[in-house]
Amino acid sequence: MSFKIILSVTAGILVGYFLLPEYIFDYTDIIIDIGLCILLFFVGIDIGRNKTVLIKIKKMGLKILLIPIMIIIGSIIGSWVGGLFVNLPFNESGAIGAGFGWYSLSAMLLSSYSTEISALAFISNVIREVIALISIPIIAKYIGDVESIGPAGATAMDTSLPIISKSTNAKTAVISFVTGVILSIAVPIIVPLIINLPF
Repeated sequence: MSFKIILSVTAGILVGYFLLPEYIFDYTDIIIDIGLCILLFFVGIDIGRNKTVLIKIKKMGLKILLIPIMIIIGSIIGSWVGGLFVNLPFNESGAIGAGFGWYSLSAMLLSSYSTEISALAFISNVIREVIALISIPIIAKYIGDVESIGPAGATAMDTSLPIISKSTNAKTAVISFVTGVILSIAVPIIVPLIINLPF
């Protein structure tokens, strides 16, 4: 997966720099919006096809929402603290952290604001996913099952879910899926809100 990501970005840079005519860049916002809608459509399909998971979620009640809420708060506060070290304004560092590991969407949402911040969001959230894939089994073994969901962020419903499921149990896998769904829904809402803050 990491190799595919690096290859795609490198190919995009080379095509954008050497092959595409200048007028194409006037339409990149439209292309990004279409891509974003398609991406969210397939996320919706993924949620809808897991009917048994949705039944189990109902039985758990509203307390399940505390996990994604804590991940949202922790991710944004952590990115604000990190932003202080690299001299980023609160709105930019917070918006990068609000990607919750969903590198493609957060980069797209921030591309109209700044190419530099979009690239930083992409890299930061890719690194978050790589760290999650490495750390989930260690956290599950030495800290706790539910705690292993935290590093995954939005990827707790897809790419990180098999590792969480293997490292923990069926109940944690269901909680992981719900957390990932909520965080995936939150990304396109929270990122634009934070980037438009006046500080």
